[in-house]
Amino acid sequence: MSLPRIAIDAMGGDEGVQVMVAGAAMAQARHAQVRFLLVGDQVKIEKVLDRHAALRGVSEILHADDVISGEERPSQALRRARSTSMGMAIHAVKDGSAGAAISGGNTGAMMAIAKLALRTMPGIDRPALAAILPTLQASDVVMLDLGANTECDARNLVQFAIMGAAYARIANSQPVPRVRLLNIGTEEMKGTESLRDAAHTLKEAAANLSMRFDGFTEADKICRGDFDVVVTDGFSGNIALKAVEGTARFVGDLLRRSFSSSLRSKIGFLISRPATELLKHHLDPNNHNGAVFLGLNGIVVKSHGSANVLGVANAVGVTQRLLEESLTERIAADLARLGADSLRAPRKISSEAGQ
Repeated sequence: MSLPRIAIDAMGGDEGVQVMVAGAAMAQARHAQVRFLLVGDQVKIEKVLDRHAALRGVSEILHADDVISGEERPSQALRRARSTSMGMAIHAVKDGSAGAAISGGNTGAMMAIAKLALRTMPGIDRPALAAILPTLQASDVVMLDLGANTECDARNLVQFAIMGAAYARIANSQPVPRVRLLNIGTEEMKGTESLRDAAHTLKEAAANLSMRFDGFTEADKICRGDFDVVVTDGFSGNIALKAVEGTARFVGDLLRRSFSSSLRSKIGFLISRPATELLKHHLDPNNHNGAVFLGLNGIVVKSHGSANVLGVANAVGVTQRLLEESLTERIAADLARLGADSLRAPRKISSEAGQ
């Protein structure tokens, strides 16, 4: 099956064109039906592309003069969007010359450009950034929002749950995803008014949305694998994500220090190396790369800035599957089933937690 091509911001990410093009080449070897629009400095792209003959055969280059830096403000990036590799990749989705866009560049700029260029879907007030995290179980967990929206009302959280569940059905092959809201406790009276109102709506609507709403969860349960989607506002979600990532790095660093502390420890490392390699693989963010901006009229995927070739290839794989499975259309169908009445009146945002 021939898919719409994927526009790649070849200049985005810490390593830029070298890693982005090589990652696309690895993805092309895995998914022969994928085609690419490589956006960026044509001379630099051509130089790297010469080493990947198979990728060249399914790729077109779109030259861009400018690059958005990691420190650039979203407002500044918006003014230059149409001349930058990131902006041109996203606008390729808008004009139909690509079915999806990938960048490893500035997240805030990417969100601003994508929202202005593609607009939100009917029935969605704000797009959300969703990522997949590893768990103790066989399947991973989808978490959103991870920073696109610092404050959210009940309506936003319900919309995020619908989008996250649709994503989980595709990315994790979960026909009826188990959804929970992130809270400071699992009791029904805990949390803000917005959280409690969102829980009430989801409890009533879940049966019509091919999802199972399981109430609240606390942050220490995110990676246990007891549910498939965890929903929160972008402020809390970004903090929780950074805490999870920091804990994973802490565990890895602690193991390395422990295994190098003495000769006995080094021998112990050799004995336990298969287990530690499995742990390293499980915690490696490159194996879960590819956060998605959900709720836009088009697919936009954020690759981690520090992703290696494997990470970029995995982000392309995520994008390819979302195109194959028509993510945007699935979200639209779920919104239609829920109905506008459930989301019509936004709730007041409260900062007080229930006791």
